[in-house]
Amino acid sequence: MPQRVTSDVFVGRTAELAELERALADVLGGKARVALVAGESGVGKSRFATQVRRRAEEAGARALWGDCLELGDGELPYAPIVGALRGLAREGDPVFDELGPARAELARLLPELGVPGDLQIEPLGGSGRGRLFELLLALLDRLGRQQPLLLVLDDLHWADRSTREFLAFLARNLCAERILVLGTYRSDELHRRHPLRPVLAEVERQSNVRRVELQRFTRDELRLALGDILGAPAAEGLVERLWQRSEGVPLFAEELLAAGSDGRGELAGSLRDALMLRVDALPDAAQEALRWVAAGKRVMLEVLQEVSGLDAREVRDGVREAVTHNVLLTHPNGTLSFRHELLREVVADDFLPGEEAELHLVLAEALERRLDGEVCVKPTEAAMIAHHYDQAGERPRALVAAVRAGEAAWDVHAAGEAGDLFERALELWDHVPDAEELLGIDHVELLQRAAVARDDEPARSAELARRALAELDREEEPVRAASLLHRLGRAQWSRGHGEQAFATWDEALDLLPADRPTVLRAKLLARKASSLMLWGSYADADELCQVALRSARAAGSRWAELHALNTRGVCLLALGDPGGAIDTLRAALDGARADGMADQLMRAYINLSDTLLLAGRAEEAHDLLVRGTAEAKELGHHGTWIGFQRAEAAFHLGLWRESDELLPAGSAPRHEGQNRMFFQIRRAELELARGEHDRARERLAQTRESAGQMLEPQWISPIASLLAALHRRERRIDEARDAIDWGLSRLKRGEPGLEDAPRMARILAVGAGVEADAARMARDLGRPGDEAEAAGRAADYAARAIVLAGTRHGRAIPETAAHAAVAEAEAALAGGAPRPELWARAAELWDAMSRPYGVASARWEEAEARLLTGDRAGATEAARTACAVATELGAAWLRDAIEGLARRGRLRLDDGDPAGADGTPGSAAGATAAQPEVPEPATELGLTPRELEVLLLVADGRTNREIGERLFMAEKTASVHVSRILAKLGVRSRTEAAAAAYRLGLVVEPQA
Repeated sequence: MPQRVTSDVFVGRTAELAELERALADVLGGKARVALVAGESGVGKSRFATQVRRRAEEAGARALWGDCLELGDGELPYAPIVGALRGLAREGDPVFDELGPARAELARLLPELGVPGDLQIEPLGGSGRGRLFELLLALLDRLGRQQPLLLVLDDLHWADRSTREFLAFLARNLCAERILVLGTYRSDELHRRHPLRPVLAEVERQSNVRRVELQRFTRDELRLALGDILGAPAAEGLVERLWQRSEGVPLFAEELLAAGSDGRGELAGSLRDALMLRVDALPDAAQEALRWVAAGKRVMLEVLQEVSGLDAREVRDGVREAVTHNVLLTHPNGTLSFRHELLREVVADDFLPGEEAELHLVLAEALERRLDGEVCVKPTEAAMIAHHYDQAGERPRALVAAVRAGEAAWDVHAAGEAGDLFERALELWDHVPDAEELLGIDHVELLQRAAVARDDEPARSAELARRALAELDREEEPVRAASLLHRLGRAQWSRGHGEQAFATWDEALDLLPADRPTVLRAKLLARKASSLMLWGSYADADELCQVALRSARAAGSRWAELHALNTRGVCLLALGDPGGAIDTLRAALDGARADGMADQLMRAYINLSDTLLLAGRAEEAHDLLVRGTAEAKELGHHGTWIGFQRAEAAFHLGLWRESDELLPAGSAPRHEGQNRMFFQIRRAELELARGEHDRARERLAQTRESAGQMLEPQWISPIASLLAALHRRERRIDEARDAIDWGLSRLKRGEPGLEDAPRMARILAVGAGVEADAARMARDLGRPGDEAEAAGRAADYAARAIVLAGTRHGRAIPETAAHAAVAEAEAALAGGAPRPELWARAAELWDAMSRPYGVASARWEEAEARLLTGDRAGATEAARTACAVATELGAAWLRDAIEGLARRGRLRLDDGDPAGADGTPGSAAGATAAQPEVPEPATELGLTPRELEVLLLVADGRTNREIGERLFMAEKTASVHVSRILAKLGVRSRTEAAAAAYRLGLVVEPQA
């Protein structure tokens, strides 16, 4: 009877286990958690994870376990994920049926699910990998709903790139799912450039992540473990020797004990010797099995029987002995592996020269025979075969296997692994004389596949495409050259080099005769047209769309036809044909639905709803997006972008609660690329409207940085406008001007070439407002030069906006006219001649588009303009309207600003006293305490501390009598102070003085 090697009693780790039990309790309570367990080799990470699994199962949770496998230069895409889920797939767990059409999409990863389908790609910023991650998260979520779920990812230091990225995705996205993800890794293997290090740095920043570090055993802990193994208290001499030799590492201590048989006698001279003593003590059949598992790392029992040369009974008996002696482990999926990597390394180090290569070759051939007839080659098996051939030194076979493994990885959107494998094949190419004959493809094709796989690394993708182009004769093979130029242009576009991309696509189109329509030419035309549209060059894009449509129909490319229709619909609206735009986009939507093209269907929903929004038909846009959400769900499509678009429509309609629910505040990290940018902009706009300035500031700063070299108006306009609006509220004029200049510089191609009138007009309107504030502040401080400069800028911005609104396409888009009206009103204010009728006109335009927030903002400005012109009745009416809408929306900052205006102008917002006149919070008493003794503008104006106190009360709408009572002075004295203040400010009325005080920051509006 072999002696036990491991203790049946879980020893030590009390604090660490308590931490994981708290995480498990959180999960049971509906809060997802991620736990990272770190420790050096042999310290007991897997044993600790096993104990956590036992505790989880006792608490009613389901546990899934997946191991990462080190494969040298090879890659096993999603190895632990597949390992964890394969058992469920083989058992036919009904959870997969609940996924609907998405079940077929997951079949590429888990062939047990049936015939694989294509992973639908999210348009506008999504990716196949992101789609797969969403599907896996949805699957885990459904499992968690059935019962709490523990997902163990063991040995993350060997994780493949896709698994590392999925772990980071889970850490960012898990929220209320009943899931605990537990990952273990060797801390002593993470060298400075280890690929897991940046992932851990990102993951550990998330609030739902906990990390524990397992330490070595103390003497007392080792004593307990030894006592359980031996069945009696261990002698102190043995404890001391083992503790000294193992230095407290549990695995080392156990192996040293096992080498000493019953624990007494001389210990082996080294740990390696101790481990080899255990292996040598096994029967021949067991040792033969160990040799194959040492080479294969993970070997199926059936494969072992095939390659070992032993009969089935000998293999089973040998494996049973190795398992009984705690050398090998069996796994639920039928594979065998060593109990610990150190044991495997000892066996592998004992191979004779050439023996390991022979083992790898036989394993590769056996695994390859098992793939014969497979409809869907599993990426893990394909990568394993490539690895074995490579290790066997069989370069021709390794080359073929690497390409096949790359294709299998690409099929499951493991683009990183696919790129690695294709580039490994490129390295082997020069060492295989007949490489082209073996693969059936030439070197250029292999370079192109690698370039496609590196799509998320545009610099590398561009380099590979250029290498392929350098090997081509463009005159001899124009179509292939055009295809590579298409790829190169995409990489350049992704890097923000739009001009280069257009030039590259033009090169490609020049190689494809216009009189011979092809699918490639149609796709190139459609791609270039959509990029021009995104740049706001709608006339050029529309012209190219018409060419693309003719080419697509002639070539029979339905994808290119629908893509061009989608693009043309957007262009038609911008060019003054809203009816034609809507009809075209409805045709694209119906066509995509009929043809089952989910990506084009989602794109049509997005473009049609955006067109309806810009055309002032927000209710129709919102209803369309509700239907789109339902249809996306039926198709198994996540519909991320549709959700963001619906949040935008809801915001404009004043449905802020719905918008909030569609944009969970903490979910930004779950999105990638343009999806994340869209989310951040929509969320920041909502937060800014509510007065949550700090949150909005952080998002906008991140988004501006992410914009990089982008030039698309759909991103540049809202980023610049929202940033400038935020800085304007906080009276940071220089920063606001910087945001406007940044936005306009990005869109400088615009005039007259840019036809994106509403987005350009938005920046111009906000810019005019910034300059209006700058002009009034300069006027307050007696700086005529600065005032004239600011007024001139405001007038210029307004003039440009009016031109945009007056053009053919500008008139077709109501939003452009509204922004132009705002710009014109701001320019009048900057020039010292407020025109309330312009603000009233802007409010009417926003109201016609069902934009209540725009209405409230314009009415507030109208109220102030009417006060300045002496129309108190009109000011009261406008302020009441603005306050009612702002209160209903939850626009706290705007409501407070309106109430502040009412206090300063002594306007009645209801039938009671003027706002703030009853001494409620926000009145002068509270405001005075919060002011600095003499702010810098007050000193510059020559205001004394006493005059500043009086000005604060004037700004709060107090009469001379009330000022006297508050400051214990005579009413006449208060009147004298007020007269002096008016003179120093250069204004004629108390209302103007109050407005100046707020503009100069002498009085601060109460914050929400």
